[in-house]
Amino acid sequence: MFVCLCKAVSDKAIKQQIAMGTSTMRELKASLGVGSQCGKCVCQASAILHNELVKQSRDIDELAKPAA
Repeated sequence: MFVCLCKAVSDKAIKQQIAMGTSTMRELKASLGVGSQCGKCVCQASAILHNELVKQSRDIDELAKPAA
């Protein structure tokens, strides 16, 4: 699904960028142009960023647990 119509950025592209280490909206704007035109996508892009960072944090917590 397209999140940013102005720059034709999909949710998949945002998630890929986050997987490569992007962790702020400023970095998303610099790398993909999200929020640099009309700004209507900022809320949705921010929500995707937050959700993906929470998932990464949970994954790290699971890996950090000792084996049973």
